[in-house]
Parts: sequence; structure tokens; C-alpha cells
Amino acid sequence: MKTKDKIILAALDLFNEKGERNISTNHIAAHLNISPGNLYYHFRNKSDIIYEIFKSYELLVDTYLHISSDQEIKIPDLIAYLDAVFNGLWAYRFFHRDLEHLLDSDPRLQEDYREFTFRCLKGIQSIVNAMKESKIYQPLSASQIRTKSLNVWLIVTNWMTYLKTIQADEGSHNEVYNRKCIQHGVYLVLDFVIPYLYEDKRALAIEYQEKYRFDEVESSI
Repeated sequence: MKTKDKIILAALDLFNEKGERNISTNHIAAHLNISPGNLYYHFRNKSDIIYEIFKSYELLVDTYLHISSDQEIKIPDLIAYLDAVFNGLWAYRFFHRDLEHLLDSDPRLQEDYREFTFRCLKGIQSIVNAMKESKIYQPLSASQIRTKSLNVWLIVTNWMTYLKTIQADEGSHNEVYNRKCIQHGVYLVLDFVIPYLYEDKRALAIEYQEKYRFDEVESSI
């Protein structure tokens, strides 16, 4: 693996574990046992590292939100999409934990994230429309598809903020607990989606939904 890629992966791990604001380029270099000068050969500053991490995340999300216009979607496909979204949220959790600060710190990132948001909304709309065409989602107007897609996006992107506000000590829970907290977001999106499924599709969706229930989070709502 190239040094540049090692820096990106190490930074991602450290940002996720310690929080981006608590990690400097010197911390990253020390973690990799390389000199700060070696790190600066590849990245001018920490903002450049964060930007590269975002581009990796952007590519990941673009991959699983891209579907063909004639693709049929069934309930297991819907679950797979949601599972991928929240797995991505977990893998890049530092970014969502402190999104406003990161965007304010880098105009380049702010502009790219804005375009990324619009692209994600289009991707979600494509999935909702494909669900409608596949006869698992009840008929919707174009306006309803846009609104419901936006609501799904708001659940996904604000879920980390909610978890952050209810956990008094971010480091007090182990990794499994935190990951289960994040995956409970799948449960919430399905709770929003299920009432609009055709009746004969709801039972299977509810069966999948229960696998993502995390009672410790549910009791805080």
C-alpha cells in the first residue's frame, strides 16, 4: 500500500476513535511511525487529508445509490441499500459527528458536500421511484417522491447528531454499542417507509426491521 493511502486510512481510524479535533498531523505521522515531513510530502495539512477521506466516502455512497432506471427492487434489496448506507455512516462516523465544523473549515469541502447532497437526493428518488414501479411502494406523485426522499436523507444525516446529543460521554460506550446505535437508523427509516408499502409486502419489511431494533436507543426516544 502506498504511503498516501496509509495516511488516509490511519487518519480515518484516528478521527473515528478520538475525534477529528483531537488528532493532529503529528499524531497521524506518529501512528504510522513516519516523519511529519513525510506526511507533508503527500498532504499540505489536515484539511487536505479530510478532503481525501470525504472523496472516498463520496465514491462509496455514489456506488450504492446508483441504480438503473429499469431495475426491479424487492424488499431484500431495500434492506441492502439501507444497510449499506448506515454501514457507510459507521465507517466514516467522525465526518457526520462534526459535519458543520468540517464544512465551515473548508470551502472546497462545503461546495463538494452540497453537490454530493443533491446527488444523493436524486439517488434516493430513483430508488423510491423504482420501488413504486416494482409494485412494493404505493403510487406517489413526483412531488411526494421528492418529499419522502428528502425525509429519508434528513433521518440519515441527522441520526449521528441525535446520538451525539443523548450520549453524555462519547467515549463511555464500547464499539458494539455505538455500532448498534447507528444501525438503529435502519429501523427508523423503515418505520417511515413501511406504512407506504403495499400491504402484502409489509410483513417481510417488519421482519427485517426488527433485526435493527436497539432497545437502548428506542427507550431514549
